[in-house]
Amino acid sequence: MKIAIIGTGNLGKSIARGLITTNAITTLYLTKRNTDDILEFDGFKNVTLTSDNLLAVQNSDILIFAVQPSHLEKVLKEILPLLAINHVIISTVTGFNISKIEAVIGTDQFIIRAMPNTAIAVGKSMTCICSNVKGEKRIKVAEAIFNRLGHSLIIPESQMQAATVVCASGVAFWMRLIRASTQAAIQLGFDAKEAQQLAMYTSEGAASLLIANGQHPEEEIDLVTTPKGCTIEGLNEMEHKGLSSSLIHGMVASYNKISTIKTEQL
Repeated sequence: MKIAIIGTGNLGKSIARGLITTNAITTLYLTKRNTDDILEFDGFKNVTLTSDNLLAVQNSDILIFAVQPSHLEKVLKEILPLLAINHVIISTVTGFNISKIEAVIGTDQFIIRAMPNTAIAVGKSMTCICSNVKGEKRIKVAEAIFNRLGHSLIIPESQMQAATVVCASGVAFWMRLIRASTQAAIQLGFDAKEAQQLAMYTSEGAASLLIANGQHPEEEIDLVTTPKGCTIEGLNEMEHKGLSSSLIHGMVASYNKISTIKTEQL
């Protein structure tokens, strides 16, 4: 695949690492106003670093936009004269909906929105995807790209804000839970390095069980809880202190915030 990432900031770099690691590219153009910021990709086979968005568009079929929301409209107008009927537009820009993209480049383009998270850098992203009417004909292309970088799910655009909270912000929420488990392990006698290993690999194992077995979390919990045992004692104490409630309230608060930000941008 001939891919360009327009705006290779933190998310763009994560996508680039994932694409390179999984050999998902024929050619890859990475654009950045200051290419010194992306020199880590210099020297990779078939990867070109440039500050010229037009050059990247001319030499690519799939255009992944990872610029700041305030810059997207300007960039789209810049590259508009070079857009061809075969170009697939994939925007990872938060809060910039499909109708706003269509208002700039028209409805007769394959337009797809994707919401990956930073785990895309290690091929473990949970990416939600939606498209305009024409983009439905190419949404499998986007799905194929992001499935090589983790797992993808096609959803209605109306759910993209919620997906941002659950999947993108969700990485931070899970990191905090892993950190808390690490702190507990330290208090129980492990050194910091050991404690983090225990926490992160146990977390990975729990998720892998659900993915492999397709069971509800409570079914897996039942397998490790025994009457009057230490697991149920710990779970009940966590619930008394509001573990589930705090997580749910935090995610809803995050969703309310992103909704407020979108309203302010209108």
